[in-house]
Amino acid sequence: MKKTVFLYILLLTTAACNKELGKLPENARVEGNTILDQRTSEIALNGVYYRFANVDAGTNTTRWRDNEFIPAACAGYMGSGYGADPMEENAYTNSGFTTGPWSSSYTLVNAANGVIEGVTALPDNAFTENRKKEILAESRFMRAYGHFRLLSLYGEWYDKSSAYGALLRTEFVTLGNIPKKRNTVQESYDLILGDVNYAIENAAASRPNYYVNQWVAKALKLRILLSYGDYAAAATLAQDIISNSPYKLETNVKDIFYLKGMASTEVLLGVQPQQNQASYYYNLSSQYYPGASSLYVAKQALKDLLNNDPRQSWLIGPANSYVPGTYYFLKYIAANTKATAISETAYAFRLTEVYLLGAEALLRSGGSVATAKNLVKEVMKHAGVTDFSAIDNAATTNEQLLQVYYEIARSLTGEDGQEWQALLRLPFATVQQLRPEITDKLQYIFPVPRAEFQQNPSFGDQNKGYQK
Repeated sequence: MKKTVFLYILLLTTAACNKELGKLPENARVEGNTILDQRTSEIALNGVYYRFANVDAGTNTTRWRDNEFIPAACAGYMGSGYGADPMEENAYTNSGFTTGPWSSSYTLVNAANGVIEGVTALPDNAFTENRKKEILAESRFMRAYGHFRLLSLYGEWYDKSSAYGALLRTEFVTLGNIPKKRNTVQESYDLILGDVNYAIENAAASRPNYYVNQWVAKALKLRILLSYGDYAAAATLAQDIISNSPYKLETNVKDIFYLKGMASTEVLLGVQPQQNQASYYYNLSSQYYPGASSLYVAKQALKDLLNNDPRQSWLIGPANSYVPGTYYFLKYIAANTKATAISETAYAFRLTEVYLLGAEALLRSGGSVATAKNLVKEVMKHAGVTDFSAIDNAATTNEQLLQVYYEIARSLTGEDGQEWQALLRLPFATVQQLRPEITDKLQYIFPVPRAEFQQNPSFGDQNKGYQK
């Protein structure tokens, strides 16, 4: 008997979007839909991408705020423009932001699991060529991305012996299987790496850059390996992407954000805005400029980091009068301009990240210091920097890693969280020096939302230092 999977309504809000992620589905609510063949598998897969983009079906807008803003605020580079949130002081219990990534990540994981179950149940001959494996690869990438985000924000990812890992879900959630205990950190890494390895082996070599291909899967694995501590493998993987992938650094990095968007040669995976999103009054890029109802701003630390750097002129705007020491953040939208499709585009993976994480991996694995420094300087050249003395003069490994971190912050703040993760990979004494608000590693992660314990009594203990 053919097994069918009834997909959660949020998963299938793109039922009419076979090819166009940026188009609102004509039939936005599809209940009881089933995966029966390749066509319906593609429809369901598009629903997974819809959840990756975190589309609000009510407003038809992508919501990438939690990816762009939360990690940058934790790292001390961005903040709320009308008054600081406790998260900015690395005090998360009373923050209004730290539950969002939990729900959006599990929605993504659940959507991916629905497709994995449904497509796996179909015979191979229901698909043309390798498409069955490719759909499974893209779905397992998304499950890996969601689980890794959860591990990074809510689990002790930095301690592989810890019991405080992610709550791994590998089945589509129904009322009968909600109760589940959280997994250990090692178990979390094992599943996440298993999924991303499957994606690398089976994803298509080429897809439009709002879909996953094997190179995007390698970029995700690069992130994971740095957290996991396999630096030699990470360095090799970064060099593979740089040398063999079709992606190239943008000649002028500013052009990505102001002119080209997804058309840039260095965007591995991005999030396209929905149709007419730029005209919606509450779109994200409009929240980076005066008059926004939720204003997200750059802090003094980011402005100072960009001193004598040509990027300061277009990343940092005028002072924000509401909160001293904050400035308008212009990475996505220039001063005195209105939102556009390009300003509403978000970036999950860019080649710049691969260069910088590759440099970090080389230094941590005892690889070529000269090669690592050249990778960083290459990124800086594409940003218009001509003074590389800080990179050249860094003598010890810790000094070199600090310079790599600074460039990660200058290049990637406000994109997909690498400024926060890179900070936390530094020695704890360095983290404390850069972020005096952090006095304990317990502040590396958020509390598990209380709603999880109410709905899932089997979950286990709250993260250390927090109450259920």
